[in-house]
Amino acid sequence: MEIGSQFKTVALVGRSNTPGIGEPLTALAACIAQHGFHVVFEAETARSIGATAYECVTPAQIGARADVAVVLGGDGTMLGIGRQLAPYRTPLIGVNQGRLGFITDIPISEMQQRVSQMLAGNFEREERTLLEARIVRAGQPIYHALAFNDVVVNRSGFSGMAELRVLVDGRFMYNQRSDGLIVATPTGSTAYALSSQGPILHPQLRGLVLVPIAPHALSNRPIVLPDDCNVSIQIIAGRDVNVNFDMQSFTALELNDTIEVRRSRHTVPFLHPIGYSYYATLRQKLHWNEHPSSTEDDSAPL
Repeated sequence: MEIGSQFKTVALVGRSNTPGIGEPLTALAACIAQHGFHVVFEAETARSIGATAYECVTPAQIGARADVAVVLGGDGTMLGIGRQLAPYRTPLIGVNQGRLGFITDIPISEMQQRVSQMLAGNFEREERTLLEARIVRAGQPIYHALAFNDVVVNRSGFSGMAELRVLVDGRFMYNQRSDGLIVATPTGSTAYALSSQGPILHPQLRGLVLVPIAPHALSNRPIVLPDDCNVSIQIIAGRDVNVNFDMQSFTALELNDTIEVRRSRHTVPFLHPIGYSYYATLRQKLHWNEHPSSTEDDSAPL
């Protein structure tokens, strides 16, 4: 039996209703248990794959009882459980079974070896920030949500442009006519914001990025703001405008509704294998320098 550093109870979370995910999840569970850890399954994951050999728990119970959660799936799975576990500061380890995988950085072919090493204490840790947002209507808050990647205000596919009034810390920035506006964290800068020509923010940068979606005026450009500011977006004109949070929860908006966005007080710890490089992830996922020479190394001096 091995001693797992500060970890004793390990939760497993998988992307639900994914064909073939049961086998790698149960194999990983057996591997972790053989190293002396107590393994629990997130309840929906266990139901999806028919796992009955391990205790099933809710996300809230994972937050209260587990020392770490291993997530097998894509970035969406990681984002979803990350939002739920944020108040508990439960560390997350991501195993990629999705298509892109910016934040699930362990290949499924290496998961048993890598996860075992990390549970033994060999990992690098970083904190990822979240956004919290609320919708205010007639002076009263009507909805509240957390977002790991972004808060997106946009029009429906069949309506005209929306006009948005944007204030930062109570100071007027602009009225913008566009298809919408993205407020993204550094983690979310490689999601919808990137496809809308926004900049890539390093995950450890303390900033928020505002990215217009198809603005009427080409002078409306993305802007990076300090992450301790408060962003207010008011709906001035437009039909069928809505807001969503990490492309999950969705709320229809009315004229004069205001979406208030700020950094959440919660952060989510991500654990990476020793030697993890964010730049290597960008090279791989964005196909930068697809044929590097054999002498290139992330750790090479300038």
